[in-house]
Amino acid sequence: MAVRRAADGGGGGTGMGYVGSYIWSLRREVGGRKLLVPGAQVLLLDAEGRGLFQQRADTGVWELPAGACEEDGDFADAAVREVAEETGLRVDRADLVAFGSLSDPAVHTLTYPNGDVTHCFALCFVTRRWSGELSPGADEVRRAEFRPLGDPPGPLHPPTRVVLSMYQAFEQEGRFQAR
Repeated sequence: MAVRRAADGGGGGTGMGYVGSYIWSLRREVGGRKLLVPGAQVLLLDAEGRGLFQQRADTGVWELPAGACEEDGDFADAAVREVAEETGLRVDRADLVAFGSLSDPAVHTLTYPNGDVTHCFALCFVTRRWSGELSPGADEVRRAEFRPLGDPPGPLHPPTRVVLSMYQAFEQEGRFQAR
């Protein structure tokens, strides 16, 4: 789950950036203590079934568009907002299909470069519909590209690998996946 990082560290955010975000306000209260963070991940598929992957600017790992929920928002709000912020693309919440939830602390506890730790609870969505031009958000994303799901770019963020396997199981079994 991508959590906004600013020069002063931290995480989570809206279009305003990290400063002033919900996660920023929590960090001011709890410091570096582990936060439980709800959020969303989005698998955007093109007409050939390739997924959109993005390379994080801070760590260089590849992942799906993702991010934390904001106060008074829900999982779909987070999905729509993060796709727009990180890719420049627009998705409609009605086109998002929830296929899984990733909350396994062994997989989805993240430590950021500044030492902050989050245990993330992500609702995972897939969509085949979006509009706009791909233009990665330079503050968070080095580059973005569509790749076959079986041949993602590397190094791949470990939670992303799990989300891809959950999506494959969802496609094969036709049921919501939880991990």
